[in-house]
Amino acid sequence: MIEQNEKVYAIAMMCRALEVSQTGYYAYRTRSASNRELENQELLEQIRTVQKATRQAYGSPRMTRELRTKGKTCGRHRVARLMRKNGLGARRKKRFRKTTDSNHSFPCAENLVAREFTVSEPNRVWVADVTFIPTRERWLYLATTLDLYSRKIVGWGMGTENDTELVLRSLDMAVKNRCPGGNLIFHSDQGSTYAATAFTDELKRLGITASMSRKGDCWDNAVAESFFSSYKTEWMPENGYDTITEGMADVFRYIEE
Repeated sequence: MIEQNEKVYAIAMMCRALEVSQTGYYAYRTRSASNRELENQELLEQIRTVQKATRQAYGSPRMTRELRTKGKTCGRHRVARLMRKNGLGARRKKRFRKTTDSNHSFPCAENLVAREFTVSEPNRVWVADVTFIPTRERWLYLATTLDLYSRKIVGWGMGTENDTELVLRSLDMAVKNRCPGGNLIFHSDQGSTYAATAFTDELKRLGITASMSRKGDCWDNAVAESFFSSYKTEWMPENGYDTITEGMADVFRYIEE
């Protein structure tokens, strides 16, 4: 504090006010950095590197785990202190925007998943959802189909309209990528895009069984919701994208690269 304000206030006055010895202060200014300080500087550089790579997504607990996987010995409180001191906290999560229109007259399927998100093999349960992505031009919508076994996206579609065609493109890509056999459950919310006759007829044609969350219960489709949360917190620029094209390209990198 004295060092930061020595051009504003007299050093002697600040030392008296803070009950610090002037001799001790000048000794502090001239001594070389301690081993602990050097270690903190090295640790801080690694923290900055991780923050840059993850687009400032990690708080101190996750940052500590990441540093330890890289072979760095460090405590969570030490990491938290360095991050707090240098303004390196995680980005704040985005406000929720509802994309599900469940006020429709289409019939809804039974919830066959019932929050059982652990499966023993691939292509047994796929979960799907739609999210919005802000751009300066207009909203960009992303529909994904995720395999519960691997927790990986197996199909996706993007567009400027949140309609049934969007989710059909996601389903079509998943089917072409995975060529699933029988006994596949497709789980989604009760949105009109998934409940629409065109979509449910396509599931029947493919021999896929529909399953839907209970109305207004996001936890019934938590895995799909979690993917979107990770994307928006860890990857998407805080203020969205300038153009639709930029947003599409960045989403593609996040999913496919």
